[in-house]
Amino acid sequence: MTPAFRAVVRKEIRQITRDPRMIPMLVVAPVLQLIVFGYAVNFEVNRIDTVVCDGDRTERSRAIVRSLEADGTFRDIGPARDCGRIEDEVVGGRAQAAVLVPRGLSRDLAAGRPAEVQVLVDGSNPTVGRFAAVAASGAVELQGMKVLRERLERLRGLQGAEVALPALQPEPRLFYNPQMKSPLFMVPGVAAMLLLIVTTIATAMGLARERELGTLEQVMVTPVRPFELILGKVTPFVAVGLLDVLATLTVGAWVFDVPIRGSLWLLALGTLLYVFSTVGLGLFISTVSRTQQQAFMGGFLTMMPAMLLSGVITPVENMPSWLQPLAWINPVKYYVEVLRGILLKAADLRDLWLPLAALFVFGALILVLAVARFRKRLA
Repeated sequence: MTPAFRAVVRKEIRQITRDPRMIPMLVVAPVLQLIVFGYAVNFEVNRIDTVVCDGDRTERSRAIVRSLEADGTFRDIGPARDCGRIEDEVVGGRAQAAVLVPRGLSRDLAAGRPAEVQVLVDGSNPTVGRFAAVAASGAVELQGMKVLRERLERLRGLQGAEVALPALQPEPRLFYNPQMKSPLFMVPGVAAMLLLIVTTIATAMGLARERELGTLEQVMVTPVRPFELILGKVTPFVAVGLLDVLATLTVGAWVFDVPIRGSLWLLALGTLLYVFSTVGLGLFISTVSRTQQQAFMGGFLTMMPAMLLSGVITPVENMPSWLQPLAWINPVKYYVEVLRGILLKAADLRDLWLPLAALFVFGALILVLAVARFRKRLA
């Protein structure tokens, strides 16, 4: 390290610590946001407000209603006010689902005739609607299997012979997250997004602030080469990014029981490469901004597409084919793969060489572009 580089690093550290707002924003805010997002972003669907209209009022119909409520997916909030217009309960917003058990259901089943249970679901939230429809179908089909077994038992008693019905049952086995806890899936993605926000915005506004205050010109009259100046400004924010990741992973493991199954050294390497990409992006934004406000808006407009195309919430494979190439040039996507692979799957270098290589390429490219743009502005 050259004396000029060390001097720039000391200057940046003093400038960060001198502002009492910077440390909470850079370190404390990401931890608090991780806790909030970890609890708020939850894909588990349960306790769906449901009204029931039992037109049959038999033991069989009551068993169907109990089966719907057994696993906690549906929560009975009372009977429907008008069974003839039960859809008004969902349309009017009183309930998210409505169950209509028709009159004569038990009679039809006893006579061997098909019977239907109508389940109306509010589909304005696709996640809730899809999950409710699947859960209702499973509960009703389970009761149908019970009816079928009862008929086979009666037939066996009448014929005095063994009557068997072939059955095919799935035996699912879930890897890495057998309890299907949303925080185990979401916390790594949220950590990647928070790190992008903190390092990119802070870096972009740092250089823009110096240009706005006129102190950048004072630095340039010193014998500091542009590359040393850029690298000196990057280094403190890289250290802050590594500290943020350490803090968020500690909170994730302590609060949300997120495991760390893989190599910490590989995690540190992936984080370092990712932070170089985000800090480099912030520097590039600062070179095209004249004021802090422009730098903030540029960072915000850049980060929103990066987060939406990262695969944190929506899988990249489910995006339109014309949109997927934009996700392939998104560093956030590759860092999320690294985090989830190391934390949940104990992935090693053989499994993660592609996202790590992509992060290295993106980090090097954006830093080179930032330095080139910075040189051009000085010229």
